Amino acid sequence: MSVTGTGRDPAVAWRRFEEHRAHLMGVAYHLLGSVGEAEDAVQETYLRLARTDLAAIGDLRSWLTTVVTRICLDQLTSARARRERYAGPWLPEPVVEPVAALGPEERIALVDSVGYAMLVVLESLSPAERIVFVLHEAFGFTHAEIARITGRHETACRQLLARARRHVTERAPRFTPDREEHRTAVTAFLRAAAHGDLDELAGVLDPRVVLRSDGGGHAPAARRPVTGAHNVARLLLGAAARDRTVWCLTAVNGSTGAIFTHDGRVVGVMAFTVLDGRVSAIDFVINPEKLRHLGRDRRPRISPLRNGVIDHD
Repeated sequence: MSVTGTGRDPAVAWRRFEEHRAHLMGVAYHLLGSVGEAEDAVQETYLRLARTDLAAIGDLRSWLTTVVTRICLDQLTSARARRERYAGPWLPEPVVEPVAALGPEERIALVDSVGYAMLVVLESLSPAERIVFVLHEAFGFTHAEIARITGRHETACRQLLARARRHVTERAPRFTPDREEHRTAVTAFLRAAAHGDLDELAGVLDPRVVLRSDGGGHAPAARRPVTGAHNVARLLLGAAARDRTVWCLTAVNGSTGAIFTHDGRVVGVMAFTVLDGRVSAIDFVINPEKLRHLGRDRRPRISPLRNGVIDHD
């Protein structure tokens, strides 16, 4: 059935859109660092497609990528001002397995290219730098393709990419790429935390470990990063003594992390960076607004238009 007054066929638009939805979710999440905002951007991309004559679109994947990227650019520009007023460190929303609101292809697209620690580093880039870097480094678009997507000159895109690479190189943490070594270090950290011994916990941490915690003003969290093995261990053990939570290992953005629950409700997610067998960085998301997508559908799935409205069934 067509959308009233447009002569478009939403059923056809929906089928064509579905072929690229996972890719679009991956692009939007890497640009925005938020599952919810990525869903919104992809939904808006579909709505624009449903209002467009498909016969006038040559390369649909490129068209959709252009639309979702420009939607994300608008969101990034406004989000930058909001995050400057944010209570404490702003951390990306973690992607945890399983995410009930996402299909398997979408989950792979979200975590396959850029790990959690890199998402944190991307927050230091300008919106334009982040877009060029993500499209080129994570999704393999050429400079010419990025120029078409962003509406910038190819030379300007190359300059943005070079600047972004310098910033990322300066800020990116060193880490151990071996997945088994990463898992072993995280397991040792959680076991030591459960024992409650300060020296044991400090011993599994890198002496220069950094803990960033994101409560967003909605949950108790350090307003500034905490550094040093004993400082981090003391803070975590103090929090554990106050809060009765249950933890388990899980995949956080593709690497071994931990999820914390209280009475069956997710109250925290930890992502880890590991270097030389010790935990060298901990990103702890406890802002409930950033955990609502875990364990249940937080909002309706992106849905096709029917009779000119979005169907949420």
